[in-house]
Amino acid sequence: MMSLPFYQRHHEHYDRAYRHKALQSTVSQYQKETKSKSAVYAQGSTAYARGSAAYRHASAADFSLDSSATYSHGSSAYDLESAAYSYGSTAYDHSAAQSKRSAAYSLDSESLSKSSAAYSRGSESINKLAAAYRLGSEAYSLGLKDSNLMIEDQSYKMSPKAKRAKQNLVSEDKENEAVDYSVPIFTGREVSISGITDTEEERIKESAAYVAKRNLFATGEGVSVSKVAKSTSEEEHHEKKSRKVAIRESAERVALKKTLEETQAFHKKLNQDKLLHAPEFVIEPRSHTIWEKQNVKFHCSVAGWPAPRVTWYKNNVPINVQTHPGKYIIESRYGLHSLEITTCDFDDTAQYRASAMNVKGEISAYASLVVKRYKGEIDASLLYAGTSSMPMGFGVTPHGYASRFEISFSDKFDVAFGREGETMSLGCTVVISPDIKRFKPDIEWYRNGVLITPSKWVQMHWSGERASLTLTHANKEDEGLYTLRVVMGEYYEEYSNYVFVRDADAEIPGAPGAPLDVQCLDANKDYVIVSWKQPAVDGGNPILGYFIDRCEVGTTHWTQCNETPVKFARFPVTGLIEGRSYIFRVRAVNKAGISLPSRVSEPVAALDPADRARLRSHPSAPWTGQIIVTEEEPAEGVVPGPPTDLQVIEATKNYVVLSWKPPGQRGHEGIMYFVEKCVAGTEDWQRVNTEIPVKSPRFAVFDLAEGKSYCFRVRCCNSAGIGEPSEATEATVVDDKLDIPKAPGRIMPSRNTDTSVVVTWTEPPDAKELVGYYIESSVVGSGHWEPCNNNPVKGTRFICHGLINGEKYIFRVRAVNAAGLSEFSQDSEPIEVQAAIAAPSPPYDITVLESVRDSMVLGWKQPKATGGTEITGYYVNYREVVNGVPGNWMEANIKAISERAYRIENLKENMVYQFQVAAANLAGVGTPSLPSQPFKCEEWTIAVPGPPHDVTCIEVRKDSLVLLWKEPVYTGRSPIAGYYVDMKETEAKEECWRSVNEKPLQKKYLKIGGLNEGVSYVFRVRATNQAGVGKPSNVTDPVRAETRPGTKEVVVDVDDNGVISLNFECDQMSPNSKFVWSKNYEPIEDDSRLNIDTKGGKSKAIFKDLGEDDLGIYSCVVTDTDGVSSSHTIDEEEMKRLLALSHERKFPTVPLASELAVEILEKGEVRFWLQAEKLSGNAKANFVFNDKEIFNGEKYKMKVDRNTGLIEMIMDKLEDKDEGTYTFQLQDGKATNQSSLVLIGDVFKKLQDEAEFQRKEWHRKQGPHFVDQLGWEVTDECNVMLKCKVANIKKETHIVWYKDDREIMVDEEHDFKDGVCTLLISDFSKKDAGTYEVILKDDRGKDTSELTLKDTAFADLMNEVCRRIALSATDLKIQSTAEGIRLYSYVTYYVEDLRVGWVHNDTQIKFTDRVKTGVTGEQIWLQINEPTQQDKGRYTMELFDGKTTHKKTVDLSGQAFDEAFAEFQRLKQAAIAEKNRARVLGGLPDVVTIQEGKALNLSCTVWGDPTPEVSWLKNEKPFVSDANCILRFEHGKNVSFTISTVSTHDSGKYSIVVKNSYGTETSDVTVIVISVSGLTDTVQGHDQNNTTASKKKKTMASKQKEVEKKDFIKPHVKAIIATEETPDPNEIPPVEIEKDTKSNQRAAKKTDGKAAVAEKVPQPTQGLERQAKKPLEKKP
Repeated sequence: MMSLPFYQRHHEHYDRAYRHKALQSTVSQYQKETKSKSAVYAQGSTAYARGSAAYRHASAADFSLDSSATYSHGSSAYDLESAAYSYGSTAYDHSAAQSKRSAAYSLDSESLSKSSAAYSRGSESINKLAAAYRLGSEAYSLGLKDSNLMIEDQSYKMSPKAKRAKQNLVSEDKENEAVDYSVPIFTGREVSISGITDTEEERIKESAAYVAKRNLFATGEGVSVSKVAKSTSEEEHHEKKSRKVAIRESAERVALKKTLEETQAFHKKLNQDKLLHAPEFVIEPRSHTIWEKQNVKFHCSVAGWPAPRVTWYKNNVPINVQTHPGKYIIESRYGLHSLEITTCDFDDTAQYRASAMNVKGEISAYASLVVKRYKGEIDASLLYAGTSSMPMGFGVTPHGYASRFEISFSDKFDVAFGREGETMSLGCTVVISPDIKRFKPDIEWYRNGVLITPSKWVQMHWSGERASLTLTHANKEDEGLYTLRVVMGEYYEEYSNYVFVRDADAEIPGAPGAPLDVQCLDANKDYVIVSWKQPAVDGGNPILGYFIDRCEVGTTHWTQCNETPVKFARFPVTGLIEGRSYIFRVRAVNKAGISLPSRVSEPVAALDPADRARLRSHPSAPWTGQIIVTEEEPAEGVVPGPPTDLQVIEATKNYVVLSWKPPGQRGHEGIMYFVEKCVAGTEDWQRVNTEIPVKSPRFAVFDLAEGKSYCFRVRCCNSAGIGEPSEATEATVVDDKLDIPKAPGRIMPSRNTDTSVVVTWTEPPDAKELVGYYIESSVVGSGHWEPCNNNPVKGTRFICHGLINGEKYIFRVRAVNAAGLSEFSQDSEPIEVQAAIAAPSPPYDITVLESVRDSMVLGWKQPKATGGTEITGYYVNYREVVNGVPGNWMEANIKAISERAYRIENLKENMVYQFQVAAANLAGVGTPSLPSQPFKCEEWTIAVPGPPHDVTCIEVRKDSLVLLWKEPVYTGRSPIAGYYVDMKETEAKEECWRSVNEKPLQKKYLKIGGLNEGVSYVFRVRATNQAGVGKPSNVTDPVRAETRPGTKEVVVDVDDNGVISLNFECDQMSPNSKFVWSKNYEPIEDDSRLNIDTKGGKSKAIFKDLGEDDLGIYSCVVTDTDGVSSSHTIDEEEMKRLLALSHERKFPTVPLASELAVEILEKGEVRFWLQAEKLSGNAKANFVFNDKEIFNGEKYKMKVDRNTGLIEMIMDKLEDKDEGTYTFQLQDGKATNQSSLVLIGDVFKKLQDEAEFQRKEWHRKQGPHFVDQLGWEVTDECNVMLKCKVANIKKETHIVWYKDDREIMVDEEHDFKDGVCTLLISDFSKKDAGTYEVILKDDRGKDTSELTLKDTAFADLMNEVCRRIALSATDLKIQSTAEGIRLYSYVTYYVEDLRVGWVHNDTQIKFTDRVKTGVTGEQIWLQINEPTQQDKGRYTMELFDGKTTHKKTVDLSGQAFDEAFAEFQRLKQAAIAEKNRARVLGGLPDVVTIQEGKALNLSCTVWGDPTPEVSWLKNEKPFVSDANCILRFEHGKNVSFTISTVSTHDSGKYSIVVKNSYGTETSDVTVIVISVSGLTDTVQGHDQNNTTASKKKKTMASKQKEVEKKDFIKPHVKAIIATEETPDPNEIPPVEIEKDTKSNQRAAKKTDGKAAVAEKVPQPTQGLERQAKKPLEKKP
């Protein structure tokens, strides 16, 4: 028996043997004194546990000074609790004794010290732990000031122990004896879980370590411990105790008693809330590993207040004792909680959890239980006799004795096919039972039996449930058999499948596949042999050889090693640099080109093999790809001796490889070699490496004559010279030593699966160094061969996958070695790809169907695996069973029986028999079933019937299935009255059986519906008679409710001859599958009403004459499949439908997609047509008019399109005589049909008119014509555009527009862009109403389109124009003028049809002289003259377009009104000033040129209110009237300037200054007087003035218009626009006068006042008036 810790083998928790009398009396006295106060110390045992733990920690820490103090403290806590509870003291005494028993577990003192040291942290922090929530020893940490607890005396010792005999070590033999003891309560800060150990000895050590960590009670100062002896089995300790210690311990008890009293008083003062604390595990449950049928007990101790409630869980499910009576025992006593599991079995292997909870929180602790199961038939008594009694073959694994884990695979990877360069992934979901989280499986992947390690090519992943392997860049080297192995200890399971990798597409068509498996062999300082395997694909041309490339590690530069291709699949590469690493690759070449390179080899270093071995055994640094080699300093010259053991290790047609050993005499320096050769039989030695000596003891000699014999020798050299040559080799012929293998023989294919074939062959004779074989396959007759493998396979058997089921293949094989590929073997015999057949599996569920005195009828279920072919029969064996001892098997039948029920005759009455059944097929007789239960041969006398048998499920779908059975062999005392069918879910309990039918069924089948998809069910059947319900049948196999992919149903069909048939198709048939039809699930024996026709995977049941006798359920089952079946029910309604359809097919009609119809074609032709759904090539049509057949000719054009089913007849023209009835008659084989169309009366007349119209239209469209007639649209600019669409236009086509028969002149020729003609009418108004016409014409004809825009049409157009204008209106704006406030909005343009209304505060405005509205250009305005406060409010402008009112609103109130009103006042004053200021109205020219002696007369008009003052200046100086110069100012407005006789002194600048209270203005005129000698003409200044004034008047008029245009500034939204401008001092606004001259126009007007120029605003008129055609300001 496995050794368990002592405290788990026996559970008597009360002191019996170790109760000390003195201690007992002390405790009794204390209990009497503290009996009334015991409630305060309910958690005393916990405090004791903390103290004892601290004590143990202190004693274990090598008795250091600090530990001693802590120990003393723990001792005090112990004594405190010893006084509180007798249980605690007893536990202490016993645990002290057990501290020596722990040595029985073969732990030496060193391990004890280490274990104890691990807990030293607990002893150092005992003050903090006790301060948390201890009720006993924690008193001092909660604030007590008693110095008795602050241990300062390092000689503080334990209390005296009970006197007893000296303790010796407990031997292993005595350890299993039962002893009385108490289980101590102790503190454990580490989780020590007992795992599954390798040996019993380790388990003993584990238990001992567990005890030592928690129960080690050692003595401190005053207790001397000496190590007397030590062995593997025992240790002996001696303890001595001084009298001083005994006295001190007595004093301790007195002090502790006082401390208890003080502690009790202190706790009475504490608030109850401070006493609450969360649960904490003092002792956590430990894990166990046991045998089956043993008991196990988990222990734990929990601290906390209030007392925690402990609940036990199994795999996180609460354990219910009532649910499993006697299985679980849960106890809680004195803070120690336990869970005992009795008679454990394998299902008890789980993770158990103890959960402690109170109001302050919850905490859990976990432990595992592993129940081991015995392997083989081992006497259970041996398990209790100790490990020495175990049989030798009893397996021990890392997971325990004969542990067994059930490992299974799901979602497995199939045979995989990939291509070079692709990423491939393989994976399996692994299910391990039982699932123990601590035990993780080892996941291993193998390729062809070789363990795979992760690399850049291969990645592995384990998720905890699924193992996957990813080939990141697949190559042909990755092809092979992949195996996933899941290991649990010494037990493992495997799953394997093959991975195929094809060649990547060649860059050059016809190039061979890449070589594979490049390896480096025999590497040395400057030499390495590269080997590879030849590819399976040669591209259709023989491979000429191979190129080898090398690349130094760390670079990307590839160098070709050989100039000419080599055919041998090994090649020596020389010239390497010592210490550097290289990688290699190989390329194949044929006449089409060079293949893709192979996968690169592993890096290899150019090193001496001895150096490489030394580096591998003593690596000094991570590999960097390059090794630096240093050589020793050469000693004084020692000429090296000759090399030894020279030999030819390889010889080919291209090279010879030599190998030798370095000489023994070579000094301390490195040596090199020279290689020499000579033709055999001569002594003409030639040095091969003349330039560079060889460093490696290997060398490849090239450039040898093929077929000749050579000898070789080698010399050593160093700095001292060249040594003697070695012995020459024997004569070596330059030729391939390794021959290409011969072709394999006896290629034998055999069936394997439905997509694979097993191919075997024999090894070629005299084959040497075979690398493997390549297998190719070809579909018979195709002549195309495909490789079955791309990596040579070893052995003489291979499974070729990826074949097509049902195809016939032939195979051939060739062998491969380094010399090349052999010839292909002979082609194998053809084989059809089908699954192999095997003997069937055993039948099962044998039951007795009837029993009489000397015979019994047996029934059984068909084997689950038929072996790929149908079962031909069964063989039954039986044997007698006497007193439980079976006899020999005897045959019940010699000839195979086909039914699954058989009567065995000549049995002995009242004898007990067992039976077994074996199934047979073409492959042979399968394994017999397991022996049945014993059955007694006796007469059945029961009244109820026996069990039905052969219960099967067919037609399984996602929500239904059909259950079939056979009637019982034994019917009871009365005939069978019916059957009951029971069902339940597979996993449900026995009490969950429920009946499907309430009333007994008369038939022996039932379709069961209402199943839940994906749920598994089982069924059984019971027969009933008058006596009652009999025994149920055997339960069916579980059936999953699902509709499998590809499921097909029986289809009813009626062919063209009216034959009715049921059709069923199956694509999952095996070679021996058959269609079995039945009616009402009974075999169809009468073939008088039904014929069965089966071809391939299709079967047809043909009714000869469907009638009422044929009503029923017709089902079809395909044998040797996975339950492929279906049925179809023919009831009366279905029969009537099928008969009607059959009649239709027997007497068919040509189905018509459409009846006879008529339509008018483009040229006015009349087309009669009908559409048949389908016509054959023999279909005919007859055309009849008024009961007379008409034929194809000049008038009738007839056509029958048999592909589309279209029949048509076209008439060129419909005349009056064509009125009547038209009929099309169709005949297609036996099918006929006809359709008629009546064209008479109004129908005919309408059709005739339409045809005539279409004819004219067609003629019209032969020339230029209108596609779309003339119409109108309104543009965004509110203009009207007349447009039409034309077609058939050419360059010479003209277009002419007319209005009211008057031609409209168009400035430009129309270009007919996009086939559209347009005429734009701007500012459309009433004057534009009329009739518009457009004419297209050229030499082909003309076409006319007319549009009338009058009355309603014109009104509709104007409404649209008005709508567009209204939509173009801008937001209302506010403008102040000299007369008042103006509200205005701009539109694109204005027409009188647009009705404008104004609303003020929702009231229609009535217009007066003060409030006016009008239109100026495109501006619609409302003028409010002399505004008042009553004019404030919201103003709305309403634009009505004839249908809709459009509104624009502005708010004239508040600040907007105030600002506008203020601006109005200012402008008003400015206008008055401008009106009344003094000014020169005109008449003075700018320049006057006059001849000396002439008279000068200048006049002008001035104006001002009040009348201005007039003065004159000459050359900026005042000028007054005199006799020669007369100045006049008459009537307050006429001013004249007269010089009677001018002279040159009168030349100069004259200025007239007019001035009044509103301002001053100056006008200048320059007078130039020329002498008489210079001019002969006389200038009349007044005439010139008149002329100039006339021109100036025009100029001024135009300028004034421009000024008026600029008076209106573009308004902003709700902005007030002021018109005040500060004039330039040198500029005067122009004022029109009667007499203007050019000089007046050019004269500068000067003003010295600050009067503003008022804006000229047109005066509003009554109503809306159009004052100007052009706007004063364009719309913003």
